[in-house]
Amino acid sequence: MNHNDNKWDARYEWKAVAMLALGFGLVGLDRFIILPLFPVMMPDLGLNYQDLGNISAVLAIAWGISSIFMGRLSDRIGRRKVLIPAVLLFSLLAGVSGLAGGVGMLLLIRAVMGISEGAFTPTAIAATSEASHPSRMGMNIGIQQAFFPILGLGVAPIIATQLLLVLPSWRWVFLIVSLPGFVLAWFLYRYLKETRAPQAVAAEDAQNGNWLAALRYRNVPLNIIGMFCMLTSLFVVSVMMPNYLTDYLKLSVQQMGFVMSAIGLGGFLGQLIMPALSDRIGRKTVVIISFLATGLSLWLMIHTGAEPVKLFILLFLTTFFNFSMICMTVGPLTSESVPTALTSTATGLVVGIGEIFGGGVAPAIAGFIAQNHGIENTLYLALGGVGLGLVVALALKETASGRQRVVLEKA
Repeated sequence: MNHNDNKWDARYEWKAVAMLALGFGLVGLDRFIILPLFPVMMPDLGLNYQDLGNISAVLAIAWGISSIFMGRLSDRIGRRKVLIPAVLLFSLLAGVSGLAGGVGMLLLIRAVMGISEGAFTPTAIAATSEASHPSRMGMNIGIQQAFFPILGLGVAPIIATQLLLVLPSWRWVFLIVSLPGFVLAWFLYRYLKETRAPQAVAAEDAQNGNWLAALRYRNVPLNIIGMFCMLTSLFVVSVMMPNYLTDYLKLSVQQMGFVMSAIGLGGFLGQLIMPALSDRIGRKTVVIISFLATGLSLWLMIHTGAEPVKLFILLFLTTFFNFSMICMTVGPLTSESVPTALTSTATGLVVGIGEIFGGGVAPAIAGFIAQNHGIENTLYLALGGVGLGLVVALALKETASGRQRVVLEKA
C-alpha cells in the first residue's frame, strides 16, 4: 500500500487491524479453552497429567514448525490464501475437539490445529504490518498481539467454567467457541485486501530464505533462547495452573476460572504498556526488568496458599511482565537487529524454534514432573526458565536509543 498520507486509507487500516486482532484472539481462545476444561475432561476420557502436557506439547511443536515455513509461503502466494483457510481449519478443529473419545484423537486434532494456528500467526503479523501506516505500525502490532492473551487466557477460563454450569457436557463448550471463527473467516474473505506486493518477493527471495544469514546477527540466536525461556515459563504455568489450583490447592472450578483469567488480563496490559516504555528507556532495560519481576512474582505465587485474590494478583504480575518480554522479543528486539529483508525470516525462526521447545517440550516435561513428583513442583520448572532467560537477556545488544532505530552489526 502507498504510504503517502494524502492517499492513505486509514479506515481500511483500522478495519484490517481489528479483523487480524480478533483472529489472533480466536487462535488463543481455541488453543487454551481446553486448559480450564481439563479437570472435568480427565475422568470422562481417562486422562492424566502426562496427557495434559503431551496434548499441549503436540500443538506447540506443530505450531512452531508451521510458523517457520508458512509465513514464508505467504510471501509467495499471498496473505489471504493462508489466513482464510487457517481460520476455517482451526475453528473446525476446535469444534471437533468436543467429539474426542480419548487421548489419541485429542493429540491428532491438536496437532493439526497447531499447523493451522502456526500458519496464521506470522502471516497475520506480516499482514498487520503491511496494512499499517508506518507511524502506527508498532501500536497496531501491539494491539493485534494483545488479543491473544485477553481472549485465550483471560476470557477463555471464565467462558469455559461458566458454560459448564449451564451446558450438559464439556463437549458443547468446544462447539460454541468454534462458531465465531467461521464468521470471522467470512469477514476476512469479504473485506481483507491482499497487501503483499508480488514484485517484492523476487527482490527479497535471496535473503529472506537464508536462515543462516539471520542467525549471524547476535540478537537472533539470543532471542531464540530467550523465547524458549519465556515460553517455558508461560506455558508451564498456563497448562498446569488449572489442575494445580483445583487438585493441589483445592479451589473450586469457578474459583480456578477467576484466578486463571489473570493470565489474559496481565498479558493484554503487559503487551500494551511495556513495549511502549521501551521506546523511552531501551529494549534491553525493559526485558531485564521484566525477567526480574516475572521471577519474583512467580516465586511469591509458589509460596501462596488457597487465597484466590492474592493468587490472581501474583499471576497477573507474572504474565504482565512475561508477555511484555514475548512481545519485545518477537517484535523490535528481532526486527531491529537485522536488515529489513531478513525481518520475516528472523521472526519466523524466533517464534518457531521458541514455540517448539518452550511451548512443546517444556509442557511435556512438566507433565512428567506432575505425574511422578507432584504437580506443585512443575512451577519450579517455570521459575528455572525465567532464571536462564535473565542470563540470556544480559548478553543482548540494545537495538534502540530513545526512539531511534539502530541496525546492529553482525556478531
